[in-house]
This record gives sequence, structure tokens and C-alpha cells, in this order.
Amino acid sequence: MSNQELINFTRGVPAPESFPLDDLSAAAQRAISKYGRTILQYGKSYGFRPLIEWLAEWKRVEPKQVITANGSLQLFDFFCSHFLQPGDVAFVEAPTYDRAITTLRHHRADALGIPLQSDGLDIDALEIELKKRVPKLFYVIPDFQNPAGMTYSLEKRQRLVDLADEYGFWIVEDAPYRPLRFRGEDQPSLFDLNADRVLHMLSFSKLIGPGPRIGFAMGDAKLLQAVARIAEDTYITPSLLSQGIVYEFLNAGLLPAQIEKLKALYAPRLDATLAALDKHLPEAQATRPDGGFFLSLTLPQGVTTEAVRQIAREKYNLNLASGEAFFPNGGGERFIRIPYCGMSLDVIDEGVARLAAAVADV
Repeated sequence: MSNQELINFTRGVPAPESFPLDDLSAAAQRAISKYGRTILQYGKSYGFRPLIEWLAEWKRVEPKQVITANGSLQLFDFFCSHFLQPGDVAFVEAPTYDRAITTLRHHRADALGIPLQSDGLDIDALEIELKKRVPKLFYVIPDFQNPAGMTYSLEKRQRLVDLADEYGFWIVEDAPYRPLRFRGEDQPSLFDLNADRVLHMLSFSKLIGPGPRIGFAMGDAKLLQAVARIAEDTYITPSLLSQGIVYEFLNAGLLPAQIEKLKALYAPRLDATLAALDKHLPEAQATRPDGGFFLSLTLPQGVTTEAVRQIAREKYNLNLASGEAFFPNGGGERFIRIPYCGMSLDVIDEGVARLAAAVADV
């Protein structure tokens, strides 16, 4: 085992220095002073009403089209409970968020991965699969995708929602990284393109911090009523204390400046990661995102991620995530995800240098 300090290229955690501690402390005092008897009590499964109304105004929808939960992953679990029976088909991207795959397996769904290209889904592959069987839901991350880092083109966004209309399946659009665009132009969300077939999820975990555990979804009001009943049967109500605190932060107008702070902090870390890959590992094929938390790379032919992981861990004290965990039906043997937001510039360069050394040792 190396005596070098451990570097983790595994989880995409926010930088601790990004947390707005003073503003949240003040928000907590205001929330308890104003709403203490409400947010310390049981409530509605939709969440804290002032927060619901704020989110609806922010996203230009009706309050009945918004539901909150203890993180967007829990909302996805609720959607799975609503849509899926054991053996039902659900589509995901390949690769995709590994916990989404785990959630689908918990519901005993048949998860089928649709390959990604540099500008989004392989639409031809999707159409071939749709002619065989239609999913009950399709889980996608169109903006700065986890784990690949790519973003869908407008053409592929439009084609996906058109296919959802044509075949009658629901899209679950997970968008935790969408506000974190460092450069380039925003694309419309899938929800913007077709609110009748899309459930749009967003979380404050990457914008404020994961500790409060606040995610929300927008979608069809009648469908969300059914989801709210599932939520009530699961935990009665989400964490109203956390929601009251975050509401006071948001209502004070602090989110735009917080997002700009995050962009200023994270954009140089993305640039440093790309520069380190160009310097230390030019033979690997890397995605080059314009925002988000991750980029990915494909190792050279003949080099497997599992072999690199073992050498990196044992010889260079570098932890890497399994590439195969992001693929529901096999694949990922040469795939590596690199998170960069939670690391300093020096650690990023050192980590990529160790990765390159491990690749060279295979």
C-alpha cells in the first residue's frame, strides 16, 4: 500500500467550502421564529406549503404541480412505486446513475440501457427497442449527465419527447446539475418541451448542500396526487424543518448569488481536470462538459477499469468507482467517471497523474 495521502475519485460530493453557512444559520433562526410550530409538527406529504409556492413561482407552474421529498432519489423511488410492477420494463441511459439502477432493481423492474452518444441518446437504438417493448418510464439525465458528463442536443431532446408522445411512456427527467452551466447556452428542459409526458426532478443537494435532503418534482397534478399518497404511506411528511430553513434562504433571494459562487468555484476545477488529462493521459478519450459535477473517459484498448482500479488502490492510494456499475446490462469495462467539484486544483492534478501511472502499469 502506498504511503501517499488517499485521493477519492469515487463520489460526486459538493465542496464543503461551497456551503452557505452564515446565510443558512440566519435562515434557520428566521424559520424557527416564524414557523416553528408548523415545521416541528407533522404536515402534508407534499411538503412545506410556502416552499411549494416559491418553487411553483420559480418554475412557472401551479403549486399543485409540485411535490417535495427527502431528496430526488426518494422521489424517483416513489415514481417507481407508482408506475412499476415486478417484471415491468424501464429504460435508462447506458451509462446512468448507479443508484437509479439499484432503485429499479429494488422494484424488480427490468432495466434496459439505451446507449449514449456525445450529444445524447442513440435515438436509432432507442427506436429499435421501442418497437420491441415500451417502457413504463424512462429515467434520463439530459444536462451534464451523471456519470458521462455529456448534454443532450436540442434535436435529441425534441425527438425523445416526441417518441414519448408516440409510444405513450413517461420520462423522468433528473436535473440536479442543470443550474451549474459554466459556459455555453442552455437547452430547454424536456419538461419545457412536453410537460404532459415529463416528470422533472431537481435537488438542492448540489446547490445548497445535501444535508437538508430536499428534492422536488414538477409534473401532472393528478399523477402527483397519487405520488403524494405513496409518500404519506412511507413517511407521513418530509422534513419540514429542513424545508422551512431552505425556504427562508430562497425567499431572501440568496439562490442566484449562491449559484454564481458555485460556478466560480467549480469551473476552474473542471478546466484543471481536462488540462491534467491532456497532460498525463492524452491517450484516453474524455468527455468535455460545459458544467456539472462529472466527466468520464474511455481507457485505451486492452486496458480495463477493474485492472486500473486495483493497481490505483494498492500502489497509488487512489480510489476509483467501478465502471460497470453504471451500465444495467453489461458494459463499462473501460469506463471511468471522474468527479472534480469536491477537490482542490492540486489534488485534481495529482489524482490524474496517479491514474495515468496506474494505466501505464496495466
